[in-house]
Amino acid sequence: MKKRMFLDACALAVAALFSANVMAQANTFKIGLILPMTGQQASTGRQIEAAARLYMAQNGDTVAGKKIELIVKDDTTVPTVTKRLAQELVVNDKVNVLAGFGITPSALATAPIATQSKTPQVVMAAATSIITEASPYIVRTSFTLAQVSVALADWAPKNGIKTVVSLVSDYGPGIDAEKYFKERLALNGAQVIESLRVPMRNPDFAPFLQKVRDLKPDALFVFVPSGAGAAVMKQFLERGMDKAGIRLIATGDVTDDDQLNDMGDGALGVVTSHHYSAAHPSAVNKKFVAAFEKANPGMRPNFMAVGGYDGMRVIYEALRITKGVGGGDALVAAMKGQIFESPRGPMYIDAQTRDVVQNVYLRKVEKVDGKLYNVEFDVIKDVKDPGKTK
Repeated sequence: MKKRMFLDACALAVAALFSANVMAQANTFKIGLILPMTGQQASTGRQIEAAARLYMAQNGDTVAGKKIELIVKDDTTVPTVTKRLAQELVVNDKVNVLAGFGITPSALATAPIATQSKTPQVVMAAATSIITEASPYIVRTSFTLAQVSVALADWAPKNGIKTVVSLVSDYGPGIDAEKYFKERLALNGAQVIESLRVPMRNPDFAPFLQKVRDLKPDALFVFVPSGAGAAVMKQFLERGMDKAGIRLIATGDVTDDDQLNDMGDGALGVVTSHHYSAAHPSAVNKKFVAAFEKANPGMRPNFMAVGGYDGMRVIYEALRITKGVGGGDALVAAMKGQIFESPRGPMYIDAQTRDVVQNVYLRKVEKVDGKLYNVEFDVIKDVKDPGKTK
């Protein structure tokens, strides 16, 4: 009799524990944040995680009665690892949203998992045009290289640049940057006289830069992923290419806010086009930069940080709209069409493409209070991804 009472008590305890776990699961909203936290793209992961945690600190960790749980995984910038982690997060951790994705191959590797499991995939970094077409569950809060490249191709011919050599990392975003810059430059009566592609892994820019010097164009147009810009800048200056009269123009990845001050005064005057600068002169951005730097001493927020910060905003708002009960389809529907003031300026998620529409700024590296910043001097408003407007 005593043994039976003991077994019954044990069964009740297990049932109670199981019930408590089910309740905890039901009241928790899990975001699986897959980022490159080590390796070549580590600054991307560091910036996005810091921004995501800042957003949670500012806006609370409970939305529509759900406790927000952030699960951060390091994919080491290897797409097969990203895919495995995404699978584990969906199957084992039962995440409600997958987010992050430092590079295009990682975002594309995860797309089938998002589709099969109907899990929203919020891309906070990767920037090739085709990404949102890979799954109906992908929403992007970063940018596309096509968006920012065409602005520079419009500016260059008006400012004495008629011949350009392009130098890009040899993967999706680089190929997009090369293609859309070249096409728009030709429309404006100038030309790319040579297109150079550098291996993404362990790049050595030296032989490519020597070739550029020999070709003597008016300018060198560069795209390399966040984290590699400092190496390009260093080697460009070491070869005296600026003194040879070759101007360096680039997408904003090259003069990344996270690394800009380490590049030295040789970066002064470099013109770039991008969707975010830590020097963007809005009240919203000034508040964001101050809070980010206070929470992360020694770091300045860059364009990756703003992609992560706004990605969290889009997720929070979707959860609020669905009153905490929406599955993947309802959450994606609630993400579409969101319009808000970001630290980058006004932006919205296009309801048809699920891609970001935003301002693109022309900037010049200048000294402000003794520090280097990308100072905006012109703006093209409400830029859609040119890869989806044809």
